[in-house]
Amino acid sequence: MSEINISINMVNTNEEIHMENKNLFDEEGIFVINLMSTPGSGKTSILEKLIPKLKENLNMAVIEGDLYTTKDAERIEAQGVPVVQINTAGPCYLDGGMVREASLNFDLREIDLIIIENVGSIASPAEFEIGEDIKLCVLSVTEGNDKPLKYPLMFEKSTAIILNKVDLIGFTDFKEGEFYKDIKLINAKAKIFQTSCTKNQGMDELSEWILKQAKKKISRYK
Repeated sequence: MSEINISINMVNTNEEIHMENKNLFDEEGIFVINLMSTPGSGKTSILEKLIPKLKENLNMAVIEGDLYTTKDAERIEAQGVPVVQINTAGPCYLDGGMVREASLNFDLREIDLIIIENVGSIASPAEFEIGEDIKLCVLSVTEGNDKPLKYPLMFEKSTAIILNKVDLIGFTDFKEGEFYKDIKLINAKAKIFQTSCTKNQGMDELSEWILKQAKKKISRYK
């Protein structure tokens, strides 16, 4: 596992670097996912469930964003895929420069899919394009159904939304009908998956959808 500590903020040139990243990933035929959520929503647990299903069909790698630790990257490395840890030491997001530096640790000629687990935050990660093809966001039922309207940007920009920890919904006041209504208002095209890592619910559907999206791009470029 490689580890990168970031000390320079590259926000001012992010759009230019985003396009450079996108062009590079396109040239290599790599499908790139920007996975976003608040801390504790279950991003890493979802990845742990998805990786065994995805790596059967794709050569994949993971970029892990965190403030200071390597704990999530260690969990992903145990799944047997290449992983690079980015420690931002403050910023609650990854930008294009960070992703470009991390991607240099991979042999991109051998990669079909990169999943970037962004730093846990409900707002900042969605503000930065980093070379991805799609954004996915995770919301756990324990966070409440009001988040899409209170913090709309992440939900507006996501191709798909993962409603996680649905096995706990009976122990919360999460109003599922209001959640779907709000998502329809701000992003009617978003696909919604309901998942539970403890019950392994929804993982087959989610992995099959990701595989389909990735193969569409790979077939065009490779």
